[in-house]
Parts: sequence; structure tokens; C-alpha cells
Amino acid sequence: MSNKKKWFRYSLYLLLAVLAVIQFIKPERNLSGNVQNDISKAYSVPNKVKVILETACYDCHSNKTVYPWYANLQPIAWWLSDHVNDGKKHLNFNEFMTYNAKRQHHKLEEIDETVSEGEMPMSSYTLIHKEAKLSDDQKAILIQWTKDLRAEILAQNPTIEAED
Repeated sequence: MSNKKKWFRYSLYLLLAVLAVIQFIKPERNLSGNVQNDISKAYSVPNKVKVILETACYDCHSNKTVYPWYANLQPIAWWLSDHVNDGKKHLNFNEFMTYNAKRQHHKLEEIDETVSEGEMPMSSYTLIHKEAKLSDDQKAILIQWTKDLRAEILAQNPTIEAED
């Protein structure tokens, strides 16, 4: 057997061994389900909006991700975990009431902006989760809801508008 074939076979075995070993190194899952500071505790979330949020947003922006079967495979699980943690860092609907009024207002403004511009939900997510792709009607419902909530927050906290 030639050296190239030996090297290729050795490399292949090594790669398979590494892939097998990393299957045992699993990231923590986002399954706490803690909702004590959920947005719905202080603000109205109509059922139409709730369905949209649960279908298109909550996997990355809440405390309870619904994981697909491939989330059990490394390194995919690590990538998903990083993606979910990053999403929660930017916005977590289950922790929304821990944000001050200015941050709440700003996060709602960002939702409006990213949904309007088609940036959210991310295309990498909707590629696999077809049900999360928002129709124009769903976008309009979500955007109107964020505008109404922003107005409500400003009415309760008039000084935050001047700070922006």
C-alpha cells in the first residue's frame, strides 16, 4: 500500500474517532422554561401574536428551545447552542420584564426593524423551519403589536423618549 493511501486511511480513522468522541461532549440545553419575567406578565400579548412568537421567535429568544433531532449531533449541537445563547443575549421574551423601560422600548423597536427588513427570523432558521417564515400579514400583526407596546411604554415612561 502506498504512503498516500496509508496517510488517507489513517486520517479517515482519526477523523471518525474524533467525531465519535465529541458526541459525548454535549452543551447545556436551553430548557429552563422560566417565565416569571415574561413579557406577557406586564403587557398584553394577543393570541395571534403569541402564536407568531412561539413559532418564529421563541427557539432562540426564550428560555425554552424546541430542539430538532439533529441537535443531538456534535458539532451541530455546539453551533445551535451558541446561536441560541447569542439570540437570548440580544432578546429574551421570558426575561423581558428584567429590562428597564428604555431597553424594553428599544428591543421592541429592534423587533419592528428586523421583521420589517426581513432579517428576522433568520433565513438560516426558516430554511429548516418553514413554519417560522412570516407572511406579510404576520409581519404586519407583529409590527403593529410592537408599535402599540412602544406607545404604551412611552406613555408610562415619558422621559425615555427624550433620552434616545
